Amino acid sequence: MSVLRPTILAALLFAPSHLLLSQSTPDLTSALHWRSIGPFRGGRTKASAGVPTQPNVFYIGAVNGGVWKSTDYGRSWNPIFDDQNTNSIGAIAVAPSAPSVVYVGSGEGLQRPDLSTGDGIYKSTDAGKSWTHLGLRDGWQIPRITIDPKNPDRLFVAVLGHPYGANAERGIFRSVDGGKNFEKVLYTNENTGGVDVQFAPNDPNTVYAALWQAQLGPWENAYFYGPGSGLYKSVDGGTTWKPLTNGLPTGAQGMSRLQLAMSASAPDRIYLNVSTYQGDMGGVYRSDDAGASWTRIVTDERIWGRADDFSPLTVDPSNADVLYSANVVTWKSTDAGKSWHSLRGAPGGDDYQGIWINPLNTSTMLLVSDQGGLVTVNGGDTWSSWYNQPTAQFYHVTADNAYPYRLCGGQQESGSACVKSRGDNGYIGYREWTVVGADEYSYVAPDPLDPDLVYGGKVTRWDRRTGQTAQVGPRVGRRGAGALDFRQIRTEPIQFSPTNPHKLYVATSVIWETVNGGASWKAISPDLTRETWTPPPSVGIYTGTPAAAVTRRGVVYALSPSPVDSNTIWAGTDDGLIHVTRNNGRTWTNVTPPGVGPWAKISIMDASHSDANEAYAAVNTIRLNEQTPHIYRTKDGGKTWAEIVSGIATNASVNAVREDPKRRGLLYAGTESQVWFSLDDGDHWQSLRLNMPAQSIRDLIIKDDDIAVATHGRGFWILDDIAALRQLPADGRGPMTDALLFKPSVATRVRYSMYTDSPVPPDEPMAENPPDGAVIDYWLKADASGPVTLDIVNAAGRVVRHYSSDDKFEAPHDIGNWPWYWYRPLQPLSTKAGLQRYVWDLHLAPPPVEFSMPISATPYNTLPVPQGPFAALGQYTVKLTAGGTQYAQKFTLRMDPRVKTPAEALRQQYALSESMYDGVRESGAQLAQVKALRAQLMGRRAAAGASLQGAIDSLDKKLGELEGPGAPTASNFAS
Repeated sequence: MSVLRPTILAALLFAPSHLLLSQSTPDLTSALHWRSIGPFRGGRTKASAGVPTQPNVFYIGAVNGGVWKSTDYGRSWNPIFDDQNTNSIGAIAVAPSAPSVVYVGSGEGLQRPDLSTGDGIYKSTDAGKSWTHLGLRDGWQIPRITIDPKNPDRLFVAVLGHPYGANAERGIFRSVDGGKNFEKVLYTNENTGGVDVQFAPNDPNTVYAALWQAQLGPWENAYFYGPGSGLYKSVDGGTTWKPLTNGLPTGAQGMSRLQLAMSASAPDRIYLNVSTYQGDMGGVYRSDDAGASWTRIVTDERIWGRADDFSPLTVDPSNADVLYSANVVTWKSTDAGKSWHSLRGAPGGDDYQGIWINPLNTSTMLLVSDQGGLVTVNGGDTWSSWYNQPTAQFYHVTADNAYPYRLCGGQQESGSACVKSRGDNGYIGYREWTVVGADEYSYVAPDPLDPDLVYGGKVTRWDRRTGQTAQVGPRVGRRGAGALDFRQIRTEPIQFSPTNPHKLYVATSVIWETVNGGASWKAISPDLTRETWTPPPSVGIYTGTPAAAVTRRGVVYALSPSPVDSNTIWAGTDDGLIHVTRNNGRTWTNVTPPGVGPWAKISIMDASHSDANEAYAAVNTIRLNEQTPHIYRTKDGGKTWAEIVSGIATNASVNAVREDPKRRGLLYAGTESQVWFSLDDGDHWQSLRLNMPAQSIRDLIIKDDDIAVATHGRGFWILDDIAALRQLPADGRGPMTDALLFKPSVATRVRYSMYTDSPVPPDEPMAENPPDGAVIDYWLKADASGPVTLDIVNAAGRVVRHYSSDDKFEAPHDIGNWPWYWYRPLQPLSTKAGLQRYVWDLHLAPPPVEFSMPISATPYNTLPVPQGPFAALGQYTVKLTAGGTQYAQKFTLRMDPRVKTPAEALRQQYALSESMYDGVRESGAQLAQVKALRAQLMGRRAAAGASLQGAIDSLDKKLGELEGPGAPTASNFAS
């Protein structure tokens, strides 16, 4: 994964009257690091492009996962867009005449209820190494970019516009200067956007474009449409346009999304996929006279249906009779659409989004689907894997109580998954996740008493031991006489009570509870949604239409039982209501904040961990055609609310808010671009994006000492060990000292099972494990002028490890092709200002090198130097010395909870290893003395020999002077 520039967060010095952070304070978060844990299973991917002259190079754009590049025919993929301000991708185009020029359109360019919007168009001139934002920021969705085959600076962009309301920046735009300026060249009204634009294969002055009038409503699965959809043609380079209507359905007949397909082998032949909202006019249409007239050639809805979401057509560049349709199945026709056969379908994936064909070798293709990107080099006989792309779209995240804990959620289009937070072999790979029987949209709720039982969906119970799934949810016909009807949508809360591990709640339009694993259910609320409401202004021209009829449509979308009062439950609906019960559901009170109107979605609620009267609500209003952040806080049981968003970006829709369970007033929020945190109960917020891509954060939890998030396009991410965040000052009572040592979290001793398996190839997708050892965070107000040291002291007062910034580490040994996760070279302590993190590996200092194998003979070692034995379990003190001042903190070292060895046996083991270790060190010291004495004796011998030789040479000289040449010398006698 690429690493982003760190976000500068000053967090120690506060102004006297508030908690705005001083810009001169060194960074207090840069040492923190998000890590992706996968799963490595592709998510919905819409944009695709290849480079004809570089057949091994491909680009894909996950709709919420950024831009990825492969240079090895899809064997591996690398993210190349992570330092930009959005990861929602709708279009990618590579300039045919300049392959290093790549344009990216952000925003999915679809109409579906879980989409994320973008912020315009980007350009790279170095094949994705760097990017420049060009404009069209208010377009929100760009589904298509087309580039002049001979001029990389001339391009057209289809801008679909806001998905939930009207806006002016939509239609077809043209640039002739590489995107420095854009001109709107085709536009009808603020409700109709551009969905497709393509050059004629034989004439860059002839351009075809499709407009689409469509809008999503503020409730789930609300679709509005109008007469504005249509196909247009320009023969003067996009300056003027005329509609193409002969033989096509009209907008008045409910024409929906249109998608063009052309081939250079027959430039006057055009295929058009047409979907209609009413009647039976949908299908694949064909023109053989450059669009002047059309004939419907396919009526089978399996080929052309689902156009609102996918179903693009692609024609073989060398044979206009070979046609592909990417639908639930990818279909292929070799007779111009008369007959079709499946090229690829389930169980090889489904909901295909498009196909790119190399015009120089049409057997090489790139296919994108709701399961990622796939490459074939043999016309579709075999394909590359999608299990190498961590682009999963999760709606929510929960954690079980296993060790290591697993993160769980429903993945869009791919069912459910639970992923281990730590792998047993030094990394997280394909062994560390599994499906858990829930549906693709759902919350997942592991049983707090038995992590091998997992509930999810509507409702399922999955048993890890058997792999079996049972349907156990409340259903019509099982509820008893007088029970309420209820509504459900794709995402509904399901969670265990924090005060009763046997009680499971499920929210529909009614809240249910079970205490026997779903064998029976009890409704504990009436319908908590709006019985009537006024259509929001965002509905616009569709107000009064049948699709916008005012009926009871909402559901309970957010649920939060109080951790401190078993009778208090907070509930929020997707139609903009908040209720609370203080008697376990017997009565409910409407406590909706005054500023929350109809169809403002209460996305997440979080009850305070210290006070039953306090709660927080994340309110998302993207479905009201705005991206303004909204978080509300109550301290009096909902009687009054305060909106708390100061510091959060003004265009960051909020999806989640959580309070830290260990520090009151420490809050975290997830928006459509990043994670934020507040030290003062939400009065002020700071970015916690760090190295994470700009990503849609749909949910966020605090698990033990970690933050875990569900992204809607890049899987699960974890911020390991937030002990330092929990200890940051929030009262503004003056400056801190020159240095600060934070109290470490509990450290866990884990031993990897590296000897039980052959090495995994380094090019297999792998995610990093959490830090191995005791995490030690310290902060320096300024660069240290002298050495910085850390000492690890056991309970008996013995220094078991000493580190210094002056330590000299030998150059890393050559470990050949051994994987990276077996090689973690030591680094010296930092003396730089700001937050620094060091990890004690839980071993004593290495023994003398003479008594250890060289590293080249032990590739399984995790360090480039020999290790001492594991330290004993128990209490330790870490001491930091900086600037002549010493700071100390205590922490605990515990055993891996999975290890069942008795404590006495562990003590005996350590006593033996310590005795052997001390013996080795003593022998090493004695050997060093022997070596020193031997060197001294050898030096004396050498000196004596040199003195004797000097005397002999002097005598020879004198004898030579007395007896002349040829006389015997002292050397002869000496020898």
